[in-house]
Amino acid sequence: MANLLRSAKSGSDWTRNEFFAYNITIVPVPPQQFFHSGADPSLDHLDSVILTASPGADDTSYSDVGYLDLATSATQESLINDFAAQTLKLLGFNERHIIISTRFIIPLTICGESKRTAEMDVCLLHRPTMVLLVLVEDKTLSNNTNAESQVVAEANAIFQFNNDKRKRKGLPRLKVMTIPCITMSGTRPTFYLVPVTEELSNAVISGKYPGNQTKVLKCVTVAGHTRRASEGMEDAEYRKLAFKRFLAFKTLAKSCWSEFLEGY
Repeated sequence: MANLLRSAKSGSDWTRNEFFAYNITIVPVPPQQFFHSGADPSLDHLDSVILTASPGADDTSYSDVGYLDLATSATQESLINDFAAQTLKLLGFNERHIIISTRFIIPLTICGESKRTAEMDVCLLHRPTMVLLVLVEDKTLSNNTNAESQVVAEANAIFQFNNDKRKRKGLPRLKVMTIPCITMSGTRPTFYLVPVTEELSNAVISGKYPGNQTKVLKCVTVAGHTRRASEGMEDAEYRKLAFKRFLAFKTLAKSCWSEFLEGY
């Protein structure tokens, strides 16, 4: 693997080949182990209409259901991004000093080239500018890349970007940041924890093979009752499960970013 050809690619151009090139593996983890939680988060604070309404129903004007309606039959990528951003807002990810941004672009230095970029479909920003979480739409049907490769690329860019921000504030560089990431395949979320180390970052920057393997934890959102593997949040029961997973991930993500926000 050390002899694999590596090239300077922007985040949107990463494929699974980069996993081999930079000694990265994806480790599926069951929800109980991934979230380190017992009881599911409560949804009692959400309006029951949002939890039960069917997309396209004539008896509701709730904007959240409208975003879901458009995302379910999306013909444009932006509709999935809009729904994802609205979901994060609905579930309270935009806390004090945190905003939700779409199409946010940051630099990515790779293979000695500093002019590559990573464009995040949706992300959380801690003001003034520190990236906390990234969400990527799965575009597998329209190109040869996939969301899983892209979130790993963007996590590496976030490590570089956040450490640069820390340096500018006179704070020490961190040797590791665990970046919380989400992919959306239609309206079906999958959650990731990407531990970007200084060794991995330096390997990407220099285009070399790191000696230590990076293990990315992955948790899919699957409901046993769904009729089709492609069914997402248009199904009310799946929607409730997905919202609970989002809320559990918010707690987990906050524990991750609190470490690289320390002193910021």
